Amino acid sequence: MNIQSPAVRHEQMRIAGSLVDTDEHVEVFSPYTNKVVGTVPAARPEHVRSAFARAAAFKPKLTRYERQRILLRTAEILAGRKEEFARLITAESGLCWKDSLYEAGRAYDVYSFAGQLAIKDDGETFSCDISPQGKARKIFTTRTPLLGAISAITPFNHPLNMVSHKIAPAIATNNRVVLKPTELTPLTALALADVLYEAGLPPEMLSVVTGNPHSMGDAMITDPDADLVTFTGSVRVGKHIANKAGYKRLVLELGGNDPLIVMEDADLEKAAEFAVTGATKNSGQRCTAVKRILCVEAVADDFAALVLTKARKLKCGDPMDPTVDVGTVIHEGAAKEFERRVNAAVADGAELLHGNARDGALYPPTVVDRIPYTSELVMQETFGPVIPIIRVPNDIDSVIRISNATAFGLSSGVCTNRLDYITRFVNELDVGTVNVWEVPGYRIEMSPFGGIKDSGLGYKEGVQEAIKSFTNVKTYSLPWPV
Repeated sequence: MNIQSPAVRHEQMRIAGSLVDTDEHVEVFSPYTNKVVGTVPAARPEHVRSAFARAAAFKPKLTRYERQRILLRTAEILAGRKEEFARLITAESGLCWKDSLYEAGRAYDVYSFAGQLAIKDDGETFSCDISPQGKARKIFTTRTPLLGAISAITPFNHPLNMVSHKIAPAIATNNRVVLKPTELTPLTALALADVLYEAGLPPEMLSVVTGNPHSMGDAMITDPDADLVTFTGSVRVGKHIANKAGYKRLVLELGGNDPLIVMEDADLEKAAEFAVTGATKNSGQRCTAVKRILCVEAVADDFAALVLTKARKLKCGDPMDPTVDVGTVIHEGAAKEFERRVNAAVADGAELLHGNARDGALYPPTVVDRIPYTSELVMQETFGPVIPIIRVPNDIDSVIRISNATAFGLSSGVCTNRLDYITRFVNELDVGTVNVWEVPGYRIEMSPFGGIKDSGLGYKEGVQEAIKSFTNVKTYSLPWPV
């Protein structure tokens, strides 16, 4: 029995808690049915200016205990409304029910961890009498909120969790946020804002503006009261932000082209499970999804057969059906692009083993073997449930060279038990994360997360690292007898 879709929502912006509408609206469509599931206002630059001005005028004075209570209360509310949020996520994103429930659970962790860290004083102490030039003093550090507001811009693939990774660390550090969710999936972010207000967050600490660049322009990037811009999304947009933001702090978490590496000693059954799950969960729409499988020739035949068997078992269809494993991708245009890239790879000599049978925005798990590692399908980020197998020579030097051959450097997964291989992968893969015997996307919501090269500027997300990014460090010193 399918889950019932939520009623169509006609939303307003939340600007410092006030409900704000505009004459022009953006329709939000279900990728599966192509029906309107909601509408949101199309903000203009003056709405963004108003949101930042109200944020700048408010100076939060919440104690650590009060911040913790707000964050933990938010986690509790989300846990109690898990299915309500999952329905909304599935309705506007097309992610299957299983994935939406999982995302709601992850968001609980984000607020729970942020609440625990909010009461931790992470100041440091330095004794000054440690050299011939020293004195009988001590230097202390404390972290303070940013002077201006945080401009947070989020993508479609995690409508709840990605937004939470911007907001929760900001609350933990007494910062104010102006959030702009993507126009493709804004409804979940607005519902989340209401939960935060309900949990006791002063409304001036969070505004949510909606719309698209056509109506808003670069206001979220250039506003004078934006002290920091945190963005998760495409490389193209990230580099545009870097060019336009000017003298602002930037935290850019961009694309990934993450390899799963399968060496000759690997447990192939386990590696195949990682390959299929890692490439298809969230419809493959994760920056840390398995985007390339580098399998050494010695075991490639057996590995490909196992991958094919597992991929055939996955059910693709109505995302509101609880038995479905893979829902839609974000829209039909994306599915058409994946289809084109797979066809181009086959024309270049790859072998299509399963899938590539697009139906609107439904794009089923698609297994492609013997892909040239220079193919567009695997050199660029293919943001969908494609399971691409690249057969590589039986030597680790070639594996590392091919793995490092793309412009991205986010994460990786490694299937081997050999310590000499593992140490080389950790030391030589040009990525932000190396997961041994796990998918590239494995993390917890608190741990550092981010990439290098075109995957980002090197700043990390994860609650603990975001708290560092969202604060200024102030030092002070005092006389201190030896």
